[in-house]
Amino acid sequence: KSINFQPYIFEPVFVKQKQMEHKEVDDEFSDITLRLFDLSDIDDFMEWATDDQVSRFCSWETYTSKEAATNHIVDVVIPHPWYRAICLKDRAIGAISVTPNEGNDICRAELGYVLGSKYWGKGIVSRAVQMVASTVFIEWPHLERLEALVDVNNPGSQRVLEKAGFQREGVLRKYFLQKGKSRDAVIFSLLSTDPKVNSFM
Repeated sequence: KSINFQPYIFEPVFVKQKQMEHKEVDDEFSDITLRLFDLSDIDDFMEWATDDQVSRFCSWETYTSKEAATNHIVDVVIPHPWYRAICLKDRAIGAISVTPNEGNDICRAELGYVLGSKYWGKGIVSRAVQMVASTVFIEWPHLERLEALVDVNNPGSQRVLEKAGFQREGVLRKYFLQKGKSRDAVIFSLLSTDPKVNSFM
């Protein structure tokens, strides 16, 4: 679902902050990369897409067949304008996407992410979000706002965004339907002009 303060006096502070942020990711899981999905990732995809814990707050239902998962990769993931595998040693342990808007809403895009449950709580997604924020505003110069909607009952995902420098803006009541129920959502945003963005680059 994006930086370098100009005043020299702040530079040591942000160097130290960057070091602290990197330490928040366990050393064992610090080698995180983002890349395009490929059909060869299907087995890794199935490992977390078949997990009810993972799909609980997702718009999609837990996958039960490799054929359905393969069709999803072919029909949705690969054609998507910005959809990447979150990789550890080149294995797809999750996914992250930025979905653009059109027309008068072209200045903003929505961030989404998912991660295998055995990798939760290790700082991986926060790092992946920072990696996205460090590039997407450059790749899409028209983009000014990256936003994310999180279920109010999903505090883990809210912490991910807060650690990545997103600003919590408020709660949107009964904002969307998920698995047949209307849900309240917390909305977060990161702007291309936010100082935090330069610290990711």
